[in-house]
Amino acid sequence: MVTASHNPPEYNGYKVYWSDGAQVTPPNDQNIIKNYYDIKDFSTISHIDFERGLEEGLIHWVGKDVEDAYYKVTAPNCLRPELCKEKGKELKIIFTPIHGTGLVPCSRVLNDMGLKNFMVVPDQAEPDENFPTVKSPNPENPEALEKAVALMKKENADIVFGTDPDTDRLGIALPYKGQIVYPNGNQIGLLMLNYILETKKEKNELPENPYFINTIVTTPLQKVIAEKFGVDTECTLTGFKWICSKMKQIEETEPHRNFVFSTEESFGYMNHNHVRDKDGVASVALMAEIALWYKTRGMNLIDALDEIYEKFGYSKESLLCLNYYGKEGAEKIERIMDKFRENIKETFQDEPIESIEDYEKGELYNLETKSSQKFDFPSSNVLCYNLKSKARICVRPSGTEPKIKFYIMINENQGTLEEKKKSAENKVEKILSFIKKQAELA
Repeated sequence: MVTASHNPPEYNGYKVYWSDGAQVTPPNDQNIIKNYYDIKDFSTISHIDFERGLEEGLIHWVGKDVEDAYYKVTAPNCLRPELCKEKGKELKIIFTPIHGTGLVPCSRVLNDMGLKNFMVVPDQAEPDENFPTVKSPNPENPEALEKAVALMKKENADIVFGTDPDTDRLGIALPYKGQIVYPNGNQIGLLMLNYILETKKEKNELPENPYFINTIVTTPLQKVIAEKFGVDTECTLTGFKWICSKMKQIEETEPHRNFVFSTEESFGYMNHNHVRDKDGVASVALMAEIALWYKTRGMNLIDALDEIYEKFGYSKESLLCLNYYGKEGAEKIERIMDKFRENIKETFQDEPIESIEDYEKGELYNLETKSSQKFDFPSSNVLCYNLKSKARICVRPSGTEPKIKFYIMINENQGTLEEKKKSAENKVEKILSFIKKQAELA
């Protein structure tokens, strides 16, 4: 699949999928790269005319039958179809595909559900590989949703949905108490997970042996919610290629278990098991239904999050990305990883560390028992610190961009919700300051 995904146009590249429909994982990814680098003379690569490829059956157009099959299997994932049909027009939606592929599929799925009261940002509706109205077409960034938010204000709409150009990520914006709020990927995942489990339990539709999947840098509060509903949590490395690899493994070795949902913090979600990648179209459908459900109860999604926090405990997540370019930047990132791996061993910003997960070594070290144990994860240059305060911090170099990422996850269970929010905010600020200082010194 040729795409810049959610990145600026200069990142245009391709994604490679394997026969199971998921993005390639080891050893297939390395074998593909090796085969590429083994080519010494591009003129030796055999090729044929596109029309001949069609005639010989080597190239196939994706037809309407494939599209219809997709809508047929995703439609049943509407959990309250009667609500959507009867009250769908009460939710006013602004949608932007940010110059990508989302217009046709997202429009169809919303119309099919009965959520027909939506408007599309006009000058971002059609595909354009130059992404002319945004610096980066990433719905994780509020700047990418600026035009949609402006239209939401003008039309007095309820919510903004934005999908990235290959329509696998979903970002949201909505008004709350005079401000525009942009829920992060962890919060959207919380809303989805809680709604799915709550609704399925209420309707007695939760399958036997249910499981859901998230990643090592996703909020631990999701696991708390899953446990309350009797749902097992599986955890993988960052990226849906690992999530989908885990799904395949479970299907092959434990077919009695039933998939419910999967999510990662970087705005990717999947609420069905008919594709093997995060699904922005199904995510738009699900979030529209959730927003409508809460609106009929006199609430919006921020109210809904607070309801979840009151019930399960408060979590706050923050992501710090530090960019370092070129050869010197790559060396700087390596030094930062070495500094954290070698020097941050007992305390993190003066807070005692309970355990350290080193995914490069495949080892969890418990500081209380002074013991280590191996864990079964593919090797990856990732460190995670679990503090005694129940905070969690992970650090990893980006796999596709010249940056290093720090994931901060704070959990608070003491005091009122406002007190928890204030305490978590203070902790995040202190941790951010500590990380930036360590990075400068590396």
